[in-house]
Amino acid sequence: MADKKIDYILEVNDLEKAYPVRGALGNVIGENKAVKGVSFKIERGKTLGLVGESGCGKSTTGRSILRLIEKTGGEVLFNGEDVYSFKGKKKRELRTKMQIIFQDPYSSLSPRLPVSEIIGEAVKEHKIVPMNEVDAYVEKIMKQCGLQPFHKDRYPHEFSGGQRQRICIARALAVNPEFIVCDEPVSALDVSIQAQIINLLKDLQEEYNLTYLFISHDLSVVEHISDDVAVMYKGEIVEMNSKEEIFNNPQQQYTKDLLAAIPGKYQG
Repeated sequence: MADKKIDYILEVNDLEKAYPVRGALGNVIGENKAVKGVSFKIERGKTLGLVGESGCGKSTTGRSILRLIEKTGGEVLFNGEDVYSFKGKKKRELRTKMQIIFQDPYSSLSPRLPVSEIIGEAVKEHKIVPMNEVDAYVEKIMKQCGLQPFHKDRYPHEFSGGQRQRICIARALAVNPEFIVCDEPVSALDVSIQAQIINLLKDLQEEYNLTYLFISHDLSVVEHISDDVAVMYKGEIVEMNSKEEIFNNPQQQYTKDLLAAIPGKYQG
């Protein structure tokens, strides 16, 4: 009997992103390669943890996939289609299918909008539900993300960091995405709150069959949510394997060093 064909929602092939380096007169004198030939696949409904120290190119990779910044080279396939070929209506539709949750929930939320508008804005724009159902739909999404109905008239500054991240998750979830880049979504939160947000992301993934690219500098966080792990160093993926193999049988010294940094757990 033939093996079941794996359903990859995302395929990244030789992704590159370079930034121009400018001289004193503003002329381009070179380039800084932030992402160098990165390739990976993510199976539908699974989580790939992308881990490495600050400045290694993790966030640039995630944002290039979503076209929040434009790649320099390589290919990004979403459901088998090249996302960089999308234009007009198809590009707008892609914005609902691929979402991002940022590291700092406060700076990514408009201070001038109440929660109902923060979550409902894109719902209306993309006509996710009929206009007369938007309020009820927003309340339902809020409830699924651990927010109460009375929160909808409040503003971001009235919430704790953990609650603000729940608002960001609700905003991403509200447009019915298939794939979410989680860019250091718990690193700004207290450890006690981190676990709650990770558990929420896992529950939502199970309910909606979501696929995550989970970006973090912290392997101990990645361990709790990822199926597979890719280790990034200076713009390149130096090791990629199942979570179990990465944690129990790391091959690269850099991976071993990251594991050794987890207090009291993986020494040597």
